[in-house]
Amino acid sequence: MSVAPRAPSISWRARWAELLLRLTVKRRMAPDVDLMALREHYKDVDRRRFRVPADARRTSVNGGGVPCEWLAVPSSKPDRVLLYLHGGGFALHLPQIYARFAARLARALGARVLLADYRLAPEHPFPAGVDDCLTVYAWLLGQGVAPHQIVIGGDSAGANLTLATLLGAKEAGLPRPACAFAISPPVDLTLASPSFVENERSDALFRLATLLLLRRHYVEAERLLDPRVSPLFGELAGLPPLLLQAGTREMLRDDAVRFAERARAVGVEVELELWHGMQHCFQLLEFLPESGRAIETITRFVLHHMDEVPCHSNDVLRHGARAGSLLA
Repeated sequence: MSVAPRAPSISWRARWAELLLRLTVKRRMAPDVDLMALREHYKDVDRRRFRVPADARRTSVNGGGVPCEWLAVPSSKPDRVLLYLHGGGFALHLPQIYARFAARLARALGARVLLADYRLAPEHPFPAGVDDCLTVYAWLLGQGVAPHQIVIGGDSAGANLTLATLLGAKEAGLPRPACAFAISPPVDLTLASPSFVENERSDALFRLATLLLLRRHYVEAERLLDPRVSPLFGELAGLPPLLLQAGTREMLRDDAVRFAERARAVGVEVELELWHGMQHCFQLLEFLPESGRAIETITRFVLHHMDEVPCHSNDVLRHGARAGSLLA
């Protein structure tokens, strides 16, 4: 496990963003928040205020029964794919924001991005979202995409689903992707990490009571130790190389640390970056210089692991057939 050194100073943009988030998002995330009203509010904000770059091509597709969207930019290579799983507390989805972020990633990686619109709580609690994400990965393999040309990534709840998908793919006997990255991953939904208490005040987005509310809508208490809910408790040996990023001021900081430590202990190649002074999922805020540097790290990591494995057409056909049988 490597912890990349971060610059000790924080940009003025990051300080300004933290204040803005604290005055807007955290204020709305009250412990008694009406989740459906919150969803409608952010859906409206997403639709009115966020635009996707004009050169990004968006195409709806049925990913094995799960609604998905392909996003590509002119530099996207057709055989290089990022399966991206969005965040939102397992209950919210902001399609414009995530399409815009996907365009950044597509440009950086030279890849097509497949955005999975997995089912959301509270209408569809666990395991609906987990099942959808594994289905999309199996469908992608069934389309003939070589596993070593696939990377899975996600942020927040989507980072949880990224790790759960890797565990599910291993259990189902599907080939693993080239690598995966997880931004601010919640890996233990018992919320036992010390930073949930230590960083509650410094976290500019969430309160502990709000996370408990989101968890209650997503999963029953007796299932919190299920690895598909809390990937920290899964059999991690054999997972592909992982990059974990978290901010030192967010409540999920220690979840990233604990997962990295446990994965490394069973032989998984892990890179862990703790970004000094940064908040939850700061990577999505493209005006931050820290966001640009974090994307550069993701790009370096992904391209290293995608480019080091040669393509074998027979493997592609065999893996595609295996995925197709899973979906049948």
